[in-house]
Amino acid sequence: MAARPFFTSLRRQPVVVGLLVVLLLVLLPAFGLKGIQAIAAEPVPIRVLMPAPLADAVAGPVARFNASGSGVAVQVIRGPLDTETISDLAISSLLLGEAPFDLLLVDVSWLAKYVAAGWFLPLERWFGPEILAAMEPGARLGNGLGDHLWRMPLTGDTGLLYWRSDLMDRPPRDTAELVAISRDLQRRGRVRWGYLWQGRQYEGLSCVMVEMLQAFGARWWDDATATTVLDSPGAVAAASWLDALLRDGVSPKAVANFAENDALQSFAAGEAAFLRNWPYAWREIEKGEGPVTGKVGVTTMVGAPGEQGGGTLGTWGLSLIKGSPHPEEAVAVIRWLTGPVVQRQLALEQGYAPTWSRLYDDPELQRRAPLLAVQRQALQHPQLRPLTPAYAQLSDLLARQVNGMLTGQDGPGQTMATAQRQSQQVLRSVAGTPDRAPRIP
Repeated sequence: MAARPFFTSLRRQPVVVGLLVVLLLVLLPAFGLKGIQAIAAEPVPIRVLMPAPLADAVAGPVARFNASGSGVAVQVIRGPLDTETISDLAISSLLLGEAPFDLLLVDVSWLAKYVAAGWFLPLERWFGPEILAAMEPGARLGNGLGDHLWRMPLTGDTGLLYWRSDLMDRPPRDTAELVAISRDLQRRGRVRWGYLWQGRQYEGLSCVMVEMLQAFGARWWDDATATTVLDSPGAVAAASWLDALLRDGVSPKAVANFAENDALQSFAAGEAAFLRNWPYAWREIEKGEGPVTGKVGVTTMVGAPGEQGGGTLGTWGLSLIKGSPHPEEAVAVIRWLTGPVVQRQLALEQGYAPTWSRLYDDPELQRRAPLLAVQRQALQHPQLRPLTPAYAQLSDLLARQVNGMLTGQDGPGQTMATAQRQSQQVLRSVAGTPDRAPRIP
């Protein structure tokens, strides 16, 4: 016996029809049209790969976004802690062809390589030039290549110089004063070491070298010729200054094995007068009750006498993965996470430098975020690492050579000559890659 059509059956059961009508009349006011649609459709999942510290930092904003009823559910993939390891993870995933994420939080030094590989979708369809124009000058850098915008910055961090305000009235004006103050305090037994920084063979040492090259009027990369200039007199002077810090005892020989946290722990224990580190170090120093809590000032990186210093640009930003099945929804997530509401919270709770100029003019934020003024100053003239697809190789060989110098393998002149020669070999080996794409603000 054939089954009767559903609606034919209902017409013969007016009581059932009446109950359904009443049920709909009750549900519509209670849930509204969006509520009825939500019953029928699950939120669109947008997956974001982030390094562990930033994944933890945005946990609150992500939860609020997911509870907003936007129809999008952000799923943060918590990656490894350090920059190099998460880059390896991201590359391994992208090489598979179908990435398990829609958005990637990108370190500024990765951009050229990832763009050259064709892994990102440009963002100017959604973000016009007025967006970056509302940011601090340094935050506008490292987001574009060629004629396209590839990344929206989430943080505006740069390298900073920490100094002991209980041991001196003001920070040093230049590298010569930094050494002179250090030696005086060491001679008087006030500190064991003068200056702590990152000398291990890794990306942190490359960031230190960017700052020292700038400090001595030199540079790592020439945009006009798309090549390195590591054997210039200024570059050799920068390497010589670092080498002398260890030879003269201003910095411990152990600095050749220091990463950020190693240097921070020693400084926070009261062992040194100065520290080179990122903004996160401030909160680590101030949240405890260590010997230097409340006794630390922060300033921009200094240059040699007569030269302008500058901190390495260490910004992170969100890029859209080519092949994401939900680009519009992914862009909505970019807007939220890189917007002023989230950046304000990150500045207050985590100490990250905002990118939006309006946040630096916020009186309450100025009062509650002690580093805000120096972070803004640092973003006026930050130092970029080379924007080339070959950056990872160039950084690795420079860090290897400089670390070798710090451990006594070669002198500064030979170190920088070798770094220049090997860099040229790397660039010749990757000839034909689009490493000459001009930077856009």
